[in-house]
Amino acid sequence: MAQMETALADAMSNIEGAIGVALVDYTSGMALATLGDHQTFDLNIAAAGNTDVVRAKMRTMEMLELQGAIEDMLITLTAQYHIIRPVSGKSGSGLFLYLVLDRKRANLALARHRLARLEADLEV
Repeated sequence: MAQMETALADAMSNIEGAIGVALVDYTSGMALATLGDHQTFDLNIAAAGNTDVVRAKMRTMEMLELQGAIEDMLITLTAQYHIIRPVSGKSGSGLFLYLVLDRKRANLALARHRLARLEADLEV
């Protein structure tokens, strides 16, 4: 199992096109750990803003009485991909991984696969 800092470093080095990554508590909106170029992209602001996205989707699923869990959410921008992946398991309850990719350099399918594997190995 990977510690938070090790997991984020693994994401930045092993996911092609990674600009930044964060582990976020969606109950508070606070980033527990971030890694990336903070001058280019403020991961703390992104973490807080994407907390609203996660909460809204969970509320919608509850209102619609949808079964199952969110695997990940993808936000596609003209120059970037943003992937939000809730952390499963007891130790990760209330947390999500947030990954920002450079769209020109990233392989989206491979990034989703590697983020899922990272999430499964994450030790919080």
